[in-house]
Order: sequence, then structure tokens, then C-alpha cells
Amino acid sequence: MTNPDLAVPLDDTPYTVAGSAERRRLRLIAGAVVVVPLLGTLLAVWLAVTGGLGALEIWSFAIGYALTLMGITVGFHRHFAHRSFLAGPAMRVVLATLGSMAGQGPLIWWVATHRRHHRLSDRDGDPHSPQLASGRGPLRALKGFWQGHIAWMFSDRISNWSLFARDMLGDRLVVRMHQLYFPIFLLGIILPAAIGGLVTGTWNGVLMGFLWGGLVRIFAVDHVLWCVGSICHMIGLRPFRARTRDHSTNNLAVAFFGFGEGLQNNHHAFPRDAYHGFRWYEPDLGAGTIRLLSRVGLVWDVVATPSHAWKLAEDRNRENPDRADRRQGAA
Repeated sequence: MTNPDLAVPLDDTPYTVAGSAERRRLRLIAGAVVVVPLLGTLLAVWLAVTGGLGALEIWSFAIGYALTLMGITVGFHRHFAHRSFLAGPAMRVVLATLGSMAGQGPLIWWVATHRRHHRLSDRDGDPHSPQLASGRGPLRALKGFWQGHIAWMFSDRISNWSLFARDMLGDRLVVRMHQLYFPIFLLGIILPAAIGGLVTGTWNGVLMGFLWGGLVRIFAVDHVLWCVGSICHMIGLRPFRARTRDHSTNNLAVAFFGFGEGLQNNHHAFPRDAYHGFRWYEPDLGAGTIRLLSRVGLVWDVVATPSHAWKLAEDRNRENPDRADRRQGAA
């Protein structure tokens, strides 16, 4: 199997610039993605402070968070974007459905954006690098964080699908799941509200399910995953910095809450590896899920870097501690 995120020629345009009407539409959607879950979360917290927090709210949030975040890390990211393992049509539909419910954008858009990030990591054209901000000192770091975390979604640069997602466009199942994004996303909000109403038999149960299984869950999943593009290119360990040629880091806190997604330096060094956690102390619940799915036969041909290969790369990094900085300076 080829590595699609590294098979893109740099001499072709990595993105197009949206026209004025499309720019307004995209910014309206981005604004809703940022603001609506935030307002819902503030309301949910206020209601919890004034009226208490029950089992319905906790379980609605926890189950929704686990399933949809797993849909992104195992589904959108490791399976669809990097082809780290193979799966049958039913399993692919499940992964695409859970990932779409996360509210991170339609499948082909997500894959194209992510592959563009890998190909141009921390260089001009990277859709969400915090390293491209102007200025110096703390202000530059703050501007970089804002750009990598939130502001990038308001950009008028649209990733070139014919370059970064050509294989996706030829996959009928992927195209269909991409087209169904908005109905599936809404279903991810309606379901916990309906379950809350059925469990409690009250409209308050509907509201709590809607808030905690819907908007609060989306808010938490979004910000954890946005931290991968912001914090994990600013703060953390870089055991493979001589190999990655970028500022990707392993941030263990983000990795814990992101089910392995915070292990960016590992992932950028070995992008096709289904397992982002190489060491015992690197949390990667996504890897554990893939191992379980593999054992029961739901996924197969899992790509895993042999331990001697990444240990050799780590040793080379120790032998050449300044190599990455020189290479980044040259770039």
C-alpha cells in the first residue's frame, strides 16, 4: 500500500482560494462550530452548578465523548487518512458515522486537510500551524496558539482534494459518507436527547441529553483535537525531531484525553503506523481499540513500525541533537 499523505507533489497547488460568497459561507459555519457548543457548555455548567449533575449527564457525555473521539482517531485519522489498517464495508461505515458525529467536518474535507498538514507541516501552506505567526516572544506564541487552535478554520484556503484526497474521491462508500455528514452530525445530537427523554420520561431529560451528550461533548472533543494542531506543535517532547523536520511534539496530557492523538512527534515520524504510542508511558487508547478490533477480525493488515526501527531513529536523534534545527532553518 502507498502512503497517500506523502505521495503529493509539492509543485502542484496545495489549496485554492475561496470566492467571496464561499468565504462567507465557510466563516459562518466555522463561527457556528466554535460558538454554539461553547454557549451550550456554558448553559450546561450553569445548570449543573445551580441544580446538580446527575448520572444521565455524566453517562451521556462520557459515552458520546468516547465513541465520537474514537471515530476520529481510529476512523477518520488512522484508517481513512493514513490507511493504517483495512476494514470491511460495515466497519468502515461505523467508523465514518462515529467520526461524522464528532462535528469535525465532512470526511473527504477532513482527510484532505489532514494530509495537507502532513505534507507541509509547519511550513507555508500548513492549514493549522502555530509556528507561522509573526512577531517575537510571548505575543508570537499566543498568536500562534490562536492560529493553530481556532483561527485556521476561518481561512479562505481550501485544500486541493484532487491532490490530497484523490483516493477518497474514487471510493464510493467514502463519497456517500461524506455526503451524509450533516444528517449524521445532527443525529449525533438528536440521539442523546431522545435517549435522555426516554430514560427519564421528562423534557428535562431531553434537555440534559441534548446538552451533555450533544453540545458539551462536541465542545470537549473539538478542543481536545484542536490542541493536537496547536499545543502539540508548541509544547512537548520531540524524540524524533531529527526525522520529522517540523515542530511536532508528544504532549502526554493531550495524548491522554485525545486517545493517543497528542503523540504528534511519534506520528509525524511514522505517519502510517496505526499505533502512536511507542513507549509504556505514552497513552494511546486508539491503539488499544485497533488491537482489539484486529483480534476479533474486524480490521486487518494493521501497519506497525517494528520497535527496533523507531529505537534506531531515536538513537540517531540523540546522536544528532542539533540536526533538526539546522534542517528547519534551511527549510
